[in-house]
Amino acid sequence: MFAVLSPSRRVEIPPNLELFSREVDREFPEVRQLVDELYSTLAHVNAAADAVFERDAVWPPGSFWEAIETRRVANGLPFVGHDRTTDLLGKFPPGHPYREIVHVPTSFATDIAAAPGQLPAFPLARLHGAWTRGVLALSDGADELENFLLERIEAHGGVCRLDRRVSRIVVRRGVVAGVVEEGEEEPIGTTSVVSEQSGETLADLANGEGVTPRARRDWPRLTATAGRYVLSAVVGRAALPDALPAESFFLPERGALPDPRRPVLHLQRHDLEDEAGTLPQSLLVAEAVLPTRGPLTLLEAREAVLAAMLAHLPFLEEHLEALDSPHDGLPLYLYEAGIRKEIDRVHVQETSPNPEPMQWQWSVEPAGFLELAGEPIRGPIPGTYLVGPTVLPALGQEGELIAAWGAARVISRRDRARQRMRRQMWSKIETG
Repeated sequence: MFAVLSPSRRVEIPPNLELFSREVDREFPEVRQLVDELYSTLAHVNAAADAVFERDAVWPPGSFWEAIETRRVANGLPFVGHDRTTDLLGKFPPGHPYREIVHVPTSFATDIAAAPGQLPAFPLARLHGAWTRGVLALSDGADELENFLLERIEAHGGVCRLDRRVSRIVVRRGVVAGVVEEGEEEPIGTTSVVSEQSGETLADLANGEGVTPRARRDWPRLTATAGRYVLSAVVGRAALPDALPAESFFLPERGALPDPRRPVLHLQRHDLEDEAGTLPQSLLVAEAVLPTRGPLTLLEAREAVLAAMLAHLPFLEEHLEALDSPHDGLPLYLYEAGIRKEIDRVHVQETSPNPEPMQWQWSVEPAGFLELAGEPIRGPIPGTYLVGPTVLPALGQEGELIAAWGAARVISRRDRARQRMRRQMWSKIETG
């Protein structure tokens, strides 16, 4: 499913149980029994979570009846009640390298800004279980899932205009009445605005109008304390070992004084096919979590991430063909015969000339429902709904899906036709 590489160790996590046992025996024979106990616990936790999240409930609950309903369902979740402080790795020796194999993949999967070892037990078990039960992937990545969803929406009469942006939310009599798109003057009428943005962003789009007194008083405080910096590189295949999997994590050398300018990387490998059907190139997408007040600035991140890649892939530099990031605003780097050529972003049609914001990891005060939630699904303005990473940040992408399902349930609850449509869109026959 993935590999964890450090300068002194390479560990592969295969889907086959027998192969995984061999890997543990080779690298960590001293904790073999502890590893078996850990994954037995993870299997129990994730089986229980699967059964709970299949139930039709609103996470996190907003109304009184939703709270009763969701709490009844949530009773089936382990590690969210009095045992939420359980340390799943408590039996492992302090500082043991297997702790990193558990913590590092989850630190990239969650939207909570938590130091290694600080993620609560249930999201840690859920996210690491998602990695080790078998990584699910689509051939065309997120675009394939997006296209499927757009087809389903349009098949039920919806209109999708992802190339347009909303510049203002129109509020009348304290509720949402419409939205104004960029470049337009007249609003488009609507009674519901569903957004992946934070509640604060929606309030700004409405110029503060319609924000309820309760939202002003009780809204949780979310702070973006870390961002996901992404660097893409096109390289010749000769730069990469054949054994490098599609998903890897690169760790710096373990030492008494870790270098804060050598970040941990999540690396994805995509082999690129040419017109002849051969695979002469690969696209490497490296992701690093950068604290907003850390030692690396955005302008320094590109060189730091590239240096971390070169530490594990020593032949990368001589086979590097292109390098770019959407976040730092630096030029596109093209390499010809080892010489770097910089292309200003205004001349690159495939990308925005301006830097794009990073995806954030959030600190939530106070902690939300079961320490999994951040903002509520119902936004600060009546008629607005939140379905992005700020709602259930501890659960990462799965949290966004659960929030979106909850928002659809809230919106369609009073309309049986919409309720039936919602269920038809997600029938197991069509999505299986």
